[in-house]
Amino acid sequence: MRCPYCSNADTKVIDTTHDARGGVRRRRECLSCKERFTTYERALLATPMIIKGDGTREEFDREKLIRGIRLSCGKRPVPAADIDRLVGHIEATLQTMGKPEVSSRVVGDMVIDGLKELDHIAYIRYAIVYLGLEDLRAVRDEINRLLE
Repeated sequence: MRCPYCSNADTKVIDTTHDARGGVRRRRECLSCKERFTTYERALLATPMIIKGDGTREEFDREKLIRGIRLSCGKRPVPAADIDRLVGHIEATLQTMGKPEVSSRVVGDMVIDGLKELDHIAYIRYAIVYLGLEDLRAVRDEINRLLE
């Protein structure tokens, strides 16, 4: 593992812990500059191709999903760890489905369900785009359903 500070290849592992999703967190120290940093390891399981609304296919992109959810959660008190946990859950669910291809609607539904649990304002922001809420009446109806 190269040090992110000085690019030296000589580092030592100080501590290793395992997370609930089967990943490994390692605390490391550079033997050259003595800086400490953390690395995460997780198994790369096959995720299905995502079939977009227009019929095109693209690989599942964890970072793209995180960016979209963070955009919905902008200026909201939603911890980054909660967003990461939601994306991890979505990714794990896709991997366990065992299908080579999945509709983007499936992913969107998982995101909207997760945001409904996480933060109602972020949910509404996402729903406006995802569900195509085109006017204030549609937004108000969705808010009323959320409040029930």
